[in-house]
Amino acid sequence: MKLTLVITKGEDGFLIGQLKEIPEVISQATDQNELKANIKDALSLYLEDVRSEQISSHELVAEEEFQYEQE
Repeated sequence: MKLTLVITKGEDGFLIGQLKEIPEVISQATDQNELKANIKDALSLYLEDVRSEQISSHELVAEEEFQYEQE
């Protein structure tokens, strides 16, 4: 899955990263490498939260890996 990381500079000098396709995923850091690692962590937590909300509100039928590739 390819996502777009938008990076801006905050007033305090920190870099702020946000995923364009999933704006709820946002983080900050002092450099781009740290920011990318933080965004990966934030995305993992976001997806885990979304999955747990969906599973808890419906009867589980199956769970399998799925990869999306945009054409």
